[in-house]
Amino acid sequence: MAIDHIRYDILAQDALRGVVRRVLIETAKNGLPGEHHFYISFDTRAEGVRLSPRMRAQYPEEMTVVLQHQFWDLEVTETGFEVGVSFGGIPERVTVPFAAIKGFFDPSVQFGLQFQEGTGAAGSPQPGESTAVAGEPMRAPPEHKGIAPATAPVPVVANPEPAKTTSHAEPEKPVSGEVVRLDRFRKK
Repeated sequence: MAIDHIRYDILAQDALRGVVRRVLIETAKNGLPGEHHFYISFDTRAEGVRLSPRMRAQYPEEMTVVLQHQFWDLEVTETGFEVGVSFGGIPERVTVPFAAIKGFFDPSVQFGLQFQEGTGAAGSPQPGESTAVAGEPMRAPPEHKGIAPATAPVPVVANPEPAKTTSHAEPEKPVSGEVVRLDRFRKK
């Protein structure tokens, strides 16, 4: 069995997190274009995440911030982002390393990325546990004032289609997709 010394799974995740970084850099410079807005889910236990004690108590494992109407002072670095957001009418400052991000979703165009990373005792990914997922479209999380609950799904789209407009409500048909695990391509 060949050992993957290059760790393509980690390289692919870093590249996809680079997409999130690039989008946030453009947003910090120019604001949100058109109807774009973002749901960003992250592991609140990850190294480098900074939250107020109140937010850490409310979201001990995972939370989702919504960058739409009530956010300010978005700063993006090589390793993460920091942003001011309002939680229940209380302003908070949140710092999130890109490595802590678990999902990114822009419901305006039905585009999303989901990251799943297993961690070992030292907090580093273990071989075969890192995955980037491209699967079936999911519904956008419900509208929230600055934050979605920790249990909100992170939508993921393999091939987004333009939104259809109709004058009457039609029942939605299930869309199939494929979850692709990067370790699937490893020789075992």
